[in-house]
Amino acid sequence: MRHLETFSSKGTRNSLWYWTEIVSPFKVVFNYICMCLARISPSLRLKNILYSFMGIKIGKHVSVGLEVNMDIFFPELIEIGDNSIIGFNTTILCHEFLIREYRTGKVIIGKNVTIGANTTILPGVMIADNSVVSAHSLVNSDVSGFVGGVPARQLKPWRGGEENNEA
Repeated sequence: MRHLETFSSKGTRNSLWYWTEIVSPFKVVFNYICMCLARISPSLRLKNILYSFMGIKIGKHVSVGLEVNMDIFFPELIEIGDNSIIGFNTTILCHEFLIREYRTGKVIIGKNVTIGANTTILPGVMIADNSVVSAHSLVNSDVSGFVGGVPARQLKPWRGGEENNEA
């Protein structure tokens, strides 16, 4: 299950046509510039500063890989816990524009979470502390433990995060 807010389209066209009435174009351009810089920066500190400028709640010692895409319409709905890793080319969305409506939802990534490369995280989901999401996964509901696949599901019995905290 996802935790979403649903809003009706502002007119007769599909809801994406009305994005400028939903979000300030200046905010989107600013977020896009920050995102482009963060995507190519090898500096984790610079990335985290840019994400903070966008409104993302980012914990201490978060590591975000190259080419990661964070939502530019509603980045303030993203929370990433301390010491988490987000792999190369992952996409985190907090919105979805549909024909007659659009939806928004927080994405909450817990502490000590590892997200594999090329993962897509949809709006309105929570990834529990100490979880591992395998590469090429689609997270479309709340998850915990060692998960993966399309859609993401439990791959291994949950042992309280030991998989993610081995030294």
